[in-house]
Amino acid sequence: MSSLRTDMLLTTSFLIKGNVDGKYTRLSKMLDEHERLFLPLTDVILIDLNSRERIQTPQLRVSVNEILLAHEFLDEAGDGARRDMARDQIVDMQRVRLFFTGALNLELAGDVRAKSYENSDKATRRFFVMRDPKVRGFKDHGDQHLSKLTSLPYAILNKERLSYVYDFN
Repeated sequence: MSSLRTDMLLTTSFLIKGNVDGKYTRLSKMLDEHERLFLPLTDVILIDLNSRERIQTPQLRVSVNEILLAHEFLDEAGDGARRDMARDQIVDMQRVRLFFTGALNLELAGDVRAKSYENSDKATRRFFVMRDPKVRGFKDHGDQHLSKLTSLPYAILNKERLSYVYDFN
């Protein structure tokens, strides 16, 4: 197994790092496909959020419904120039605080496209992007993999798993 893992997923039990198998577009687009039930990953490391125990496996399929947060460390499938232009756009961005509650109580504060967390949002189905997320309610216990959650430039969030939204607008 290689040590380069391009994608990260967070569920209520595990931080999962690996490579999405057969990636042909941005991770946010793949997660948003309505017919996809499981996301195939290769070269996977799972870190238990409670015990910090590590499990390595060559293959894993993760239920898309279990994903709270995702991040793409390397954009293998998209156009870099388009990505950079999109990053510079600030159109209709709103500051929000979002809460996932349950087995993992997680709070994220950051900027999202206006009302992107709503089911009526036409641009996304299940997932939307938050820029510059600040993560609270999560203890990394000094773990190098878990600490990456607190310094992401963006996060792809599952709107169906949100419990509460505080929209500053």
